[in-house]
Amino acid sequence: MQEYIRKRVLEVSTYILESSSTVRQTANVFGVSKSTVHKDVTERLPLINEKLALQVKNVLDLNKAERHIRGGEATRKKYQEN
Repeated sequence: MQEYIRKRVLEVSTYILESSSTVRQTANVFGVSKSTVHKDVTERLPLINEKLALQVKNVLDLNKAERHIRGGEATRKKYQEN
């Protein structure tokens, strides 16, 4: 694995843990695609740091479990503004 990829994987992972952000939010912050962020944390991170990978997986699982709530809130907010 190239060094810049390794560095990005660790930075992305640390950011997700600290901010509990979604893959989409993280991708916007780092200027990469959400596919890249997802591949970084699901495939590359376990090869680098297994413990960190489990922590990030827990955050992403929580985000996935809550996404239907966020979608409902976004829709409610959209129609309140109109």
